[in-house]
Amino acid sequence: MQTRKFALIAGIAYLAVGVLGFFPAFRMMPPGHAPHLAVEGSYGYLFGLFPVNVLHNIVHIAIGLWGLFAYRSFTGARAFSKSVAVIYAVLTVMGLIPGLNVVGGILPLFGHDVWLHALTAAVAAYFGFGHRTETDTTLHGRTPTVHG
Repeated sequence: MQTRKFALIAGIAYLAVGVLGFFPAFRMMPPGHAPHLAVEGSYGYLFGLFPVNVLHNIVHIAIGLWGLFAYRSFTGARAFSKSVAVIYAVLTVMGLIPGLNVVGGILPLFGHDVWLHALTAAVAAYFGFGHRTETDTTLHGRTPTVHG
């Protein structure tokens, strides 16, 4: 997969998840043992698995839109991938630390969100830092010639 395609797919996925998080049909009420949040708007478990609230949904929408805009160029997609790798790695660690896993009561980062954030960080790191073969590295629509 190309870095630009990753930005597009991640953008669409996070935009969709962010929008779906606002619809009660896709959210289950948090269980009694779930952490209390100061921001309870749209608080629930998306698909019964992932804790979200209104701010979490907005962040997902912003990441999704960023991915869609980044898709327009290889440079933008690579910067998006690197940034998402770092951001989601930090969110993964925060989700593992009691107290930080609710970001002061405003954003749920616990439960299944932790492994999903870790997976997102790992895939984004691959495309941002590791993946080097790109058809986007063409010059004026032509593939560069490799002389051996």
